[in-house]
Amino acid sequence: MELHSIPIEKNEEINFILGQAHFIKTVEDIHEFLVGSIPNIKFGLAFCEASGPRLIRYSGTDDDLISMAKKNALTIAAGHSFIIFLRDAYPINILPGLKRIPEVCCIFCATANPTHVIVAENAQGRGILGVIDGQPPVRVENDEDIAVRKDFLRKIGYKLS
Repeated sequence: MELHSIPIEKNEEINFILGQAHFIKTVEDIHEFLVGSIPNIKFGLAFCEASGPRLIRYSGTDDDLISMAKKNALTIAAGHSFIIFLRDAYPINILPGLKRIPEVCCIFCATANPTHVIVAENAQGRGILGVIDGQPPVRVENDEDIAVRKDFLRKIGYKLS
């Protein structure tokens, strides 16, 4: 078995979600969920089909994000994985509903950070073992850091008081 560390190629501000699903219907169900969840959402979605014709299936509402999704899915090339790139939308707003789609088995990450996907490969194919999301912490937060965190969450509307 070989291990690969595959960097996600994207613009710095773009969020993405990487997950595992199990059926060709995944692409249409995720697409319908996304456009029904956030009006005018901009996204690109690609799904690695692991059986039958074994194609990269794709959909979306933004040509650049669709291209980004197809390119990254083809590079990862791990059975029944999917990747969604988002513009002006955030994973926190769609993750609960995405996890409730019947085909979705798990979510490996949802981030805008630089990310590497750890893929194992053997004679049968490839599978995602996990991700390296961002960089390691440099210290434990102090009282000032806590105040900044709490203020930020209230400023962007995720906490009220």
